[in-house]
Amino acid sequence: MNGALSQVFESPFFGIALSICCYSIGVWLNRRTKSPLANPLLVAVLLIISILTVLDIPLSSYSQGGVMISMFLGPATAVLALAIYRQRKLLKNHCIAILCGTFAGSAVSLASVWVLAKAFGMDDATIASLLPKSVTTPIAIEISGQLGGQASLTVVAVVITGIFGNIMAPSLIKLMRISDPIAVGVGIGTCSHAVGTSKAIELGEVEGAMSGIALSMSGIITVVLAMVFF
Repeated sequence: MNGALSQVFESPFFGIALSICCYSIGVWLNRRTKSPLANPLLVAVLLIISILTVLDIPLSSYSQGGVMISMFLGPATAVLALAIYRQRKLLKNHCIAILCGTFAGSAVSLASVWVLAKAFGMDDATIASLLPKSVTTPIAIEISGQLGGQASLTVVAVVITGIFGNIMAPSLIKLMRISDPIAVGVGIGTCSHAVGTSKAIELGEVEGAMSGIALSMSGIITVVLAMVFF
């Protein structure tokens, strides 16, 4: 029996099936509770960690399927181009404002990480891993690798940033009394990449499109500014 279970856990389909099931539970829980804390991604992460720990399943076994899911990160990000295309007139009319907003957001994100990391005495590898926390995972991993950071730490930082932005975005919008959908989208996309963009899409089509634009632009800006800060 142990041998049979071991073969199941080592199969790539185990990691894929576990991820899909846990995320589906997160979506169901989010719809039932309507609570921002019941973020599907956060629920899925906690469930997967719990299952792997309780059943004593090696991370390497789960990663065989998890890596295959990661392959879809790039295409999923590229799909946002459809929403951007639909709002191309808004992009043309507000190009300067969007560019300035994404530049300011990217600069503040990098500066805050660099200052805090230096204040806490972190080494260069850790700083390099944390700098690109606010851009989408494929871009963040590339930036981290070029600067000598650790990909695993970068992924953790990106996921935490995205989940936090997804959960806090609606409350912060109300607290700051931001009513302009373009400003809302640019702010979410610049600060919390694709995970935040999923929340922006829920808020409205304009917010989602602007967040997708900001996500892409902030990634490009961060590539350049990260070199400067590092």
